[in-house]
Amino acid sequence: MRHWMTRRPAILGGCLAACWLAAVPTAVRAQAPEPTAASGSNVSVADPSQGTSSQGTTSALDAFLAGTKFGLDLDGYYEYNADNPIGRVNLLRAYDVTSNSFSLNQVGIVIDHAPDVAHGRRAGIRLDLMYGQATDTLQGSAANEPRPQIYRNLFQVYGTYIFPLGKGLQVDFGKFASALGLEGNYTKDQFNYSRSYFFNFLPFYHMGFRTSYSPNDRITLTYWLVNGAQQTEDFNGFKSQAAIITLAPVKTLSWNLNYYTGKEGRDLVPALNPGLPSLPTQPGLSTTPVSNPSQARTDIFDTYATWSATSRLTLAGEADYYTVRSPIAPALTLSGGAAYAQYRPRADLHLAVRTEYMNDRDGLFSGVAQRLHEVTGTVDWLPPNSRVMIIGEWRRDWSNEPFFLSGTVGVLDRAQSTLTLGMVWWIGNKTGTW
Repeated sequence: MRHWMTRRPAILGGCLAACWLAAVPTAVRAQAPEPTAASGSNVSVADPSQGTSSQGTTSALDAFLAGTKFGLDLDGYYEYNADNPIGRVNLLRAYDVTSNSFSLNQVGIVIDHAPDVAHGRRAGIRLDLMYGQATDTLQGSAANEPRPQIYRNLFQVYGTYIFPLGKGLQVDFGKFASALGLEGNYTKDQFNYSRSYFFNFLPFYHMGFRTSYSPNDRITLTYWLVNGAQQTEDFNGFKSQAAIITLAPVKTLSWNLNYYTGKEGRDLVPALNPGLPSLPTQPGLSTTPVSNPSQARTDIFDTYATWSATSRLTLAGEADYYTVRSPIAPALTLSGGAAYAQYRPRADLHLAVRTEYMNDRDGLFSGVAQRLHEVTGTVDWLPPNSRVMIIGEWRRDWSNEPFFLSGTVGVLDRAQSTLTLGMVWWIGNKTGTW
């Protein structure tokens, strides 16, 4: 059986071709000369009044492309760490994981054919492919997937259908980015280049059903039934759930109230880096049970809000409380929050700051009981008439315990400071937030 990853060049090439097609206006493609019969040839030219299957195919393709958004982005960086850490490793970073190295955070490819009820289309589909370092933070990590080799480059893929109930009941099925936490995947849409502790700790994505309904323009109600936190394949037979309320009391304010609950423990020993299967099934499917699997329940209370105070100033905040409750052990907890501000003195210049506190009292995030702080300052420059973002960033992390790697084996620091140059390019007809 051929491994699907051997087909990645073809997938990438096909997506790039689709992006090119979307970028070329339909009118330009329509200007190609119609075929004519050469003098004395036996080739006949079809009568346009009769219609042809090729014309029908072209019309269908144009209609599809007109309703489909394509995007391609390149995200890279160079980072200096003042601690000169062993292995050039930046601890507690989600994406800017290496220092003193030109690094490829990710290449992202987005194909989004969204529903458009006004034009009679109730179904849609979205696909996000991911390549680069970020893949090993998300679905490429064995901490998140029983079989990461299958899903390594698949960040999102889900189908959508809007049922004609009330103002429209939207149901999605597939793998989708988590709404827990303010920050997201694509750097061009964030306040800062580096991600917060809570982005790195809270779930990145989910697999299952997502249902949402908006009774009016000011409130959206959402319910998830999913495998778990970043589990394209479930760790156990228990299904996790989330209830989300999104409020927009005024156009300048958005406020999310999120509650997530589930059992996240594994009930099978993972078969990583599988060889030939020992049973007539796919490689990597484990049949080795975990002795005494955890029955602990995870509960996440997450809320965040974004306020456009003026046309140039945006303020945001996030607060989180995370618990793991076991019937045979004391509860483990983590709490904290972050505050953000972004000021845009010009269209091509964005200034942002983030400050964050995390009480990792039981080591759920870092593996060490500690209180973590960070402050980040970011400057974005967007050259005119281009989809390019050049980012300069300073960040300092500190703890009440020695934790961060130093340049000496066995010696830990209480803080780390980094300077980052980030560079992001994006193309395609998909606009706004990805």
